Amino acid sequence: MYIDDTIAAIATAPGEGGIGIVRISGKKSLDIADNIFKSVSGKKIKEYNPRTLIYGNILEEEKIIDEVLVAYMKAPYTYTKEDIIEINCHGGFLSVKKILELVLKKGARLAGPGEFTKRAFLNGRIDLSQAEAVIDIIRAKTDLSYNIAQNQLEGNLSSEIRKLRNKVTAILAHIEVSIDFPDEDIEHLTYETLYNKSKELKEDIIKLYETSETGKIMRDGLKTVIVGKPNVGKSSLLNAILKESRAIVTDIPGTTRDVIEEFVSIKGIPLKIIDTAGIRETEDLVEKIGVEKSKEFFEKADLIILVLDASRELSSEDIDILNNIKDKQAIVLINKIDLPSKLDEQKIKEYINKDRVIKISAIQRTGIDKLEDEIASMVYKGDVSQKDSVMITNVRHKDALGKAINSINDAIRSIEDNMPLDFVEVDFKNIWDYLGEVSGDTVSEDLLDTIFRDFCIGK
Repeated sequence: MYIDDTIAAIATAPGEGGIGIVRISGKKSLDIADNIFKSVSGKKIKEYNPRTLIYGNILEEEKIIDEVLVAYMKAPYTYTKEDIIEINCHGGFLSVKKILELVLKKGARLAGPGEFTKRAFLNGRIDLSQAEAVIDIIRAKTDLSYNIAQNQLEGNLSSEIRKLRNKVTAILAHIEVSIDFPDEDIEHLTYETLYNKSKELKEDIIKLYETSETGKIMRDGLKTVIVGKPNVGKSSLLNAILKESRAIVTDIPGTTRDVIEEFVSIKGIPLKIIDTAGIRETEDLVEKIGVEKSKEFFEKADLIILVLDASRELSSEDIDILNNIKDKQAIVLINKIDLPSKLDEQKIKEYINKDRVIKISAIQRTGIDKLEDEIASMVYKGDVSQKDSVMITNVRHKDALGKAINSINDAIRSIEDNMPLDFVEVDFKNIWDYLGEVSGDTVSEDLLDTIFRDFCIGK
């Protein structure tokens, strides 16, 4: 499905740099480039072998715009499976802008967000899950999240989906044979076989689906909120985790008045750590706004880290927070263990599992390794390891697999009730379609537009 028009965009980040790239894709790419580029040898680009870097200048009416290297890549062996030209110029804002404007003037149009990758999908070079992996690679914040995205780009998720769809195809073939040849013995065998194959397929889909929670964290980061009363050591904890003095630390309650956000990698897990203002009653207007923000983040967090002061007795504010984290993913840190203890630890364990209560000294970085181990344990839950080759990281994929599981449950109920095979066939066709949504085999144009609009223009 080759697209008729030719697109162009700046493929490098804006600002100063060693090099800037203007990318052109489409059937007019070579003609446009030959029209504005003059090699030092005097030869046209088409006279060189494809994939050769050609030195010369970009000209507008004989005026040199920039000194460049041009690469011509011939279809179909390119990223988009179309002819591609890449103009490597000096990495300044004006140089790439002027070259792009000239390319557009000569007949290309400005590419939309992610349109190069969209064309790679539409032209069959990659499937939709691989296309989505491209943006995951760009946005990866840890080595592990990068490896998972790279794994998906290589087609490992596509391969798993293809295996599942092949199983659905085999089941559908079995059903259609039974419908076409409704012999009583065959039908009895069909229901028994269908039940066993359906249960096996369900287990395979669920196994993939259950990686989604961990996968989403690897892709988007674990939103982790540090909460507690003023002056319990929240900012000291943030500094200890980051291994730098990011937050101001004083003995004055209410020092942190706004929300501080930082990304950090803990055992390969990207954490979006949010240090909030101390939760307490206050008449200070600015601090009061900070406290309200803290409560908002508290409700939206994936993980809550409550910091308590070992040198002080539990207060009513501490008890209120403990009550609020009962049914949430939370860890309680007893900080300042280097000071004489006045805290009733048994009381804390009435609200939270004792394994989630960790003693630390944020100032001395004592116990921080135990906190990191517990966070890793909570994310992986023993079910998913870093060595798993395929992981669902995308909410869209999770939703499609969830729908497939619902359909297979409907199919199993129909089989158990000995419903006509036509009903069962409908459920399995739905499963086929839902699995196809992951790879893009069954997807609407509107959904494609939604997916690719989050991409940068030049990708």
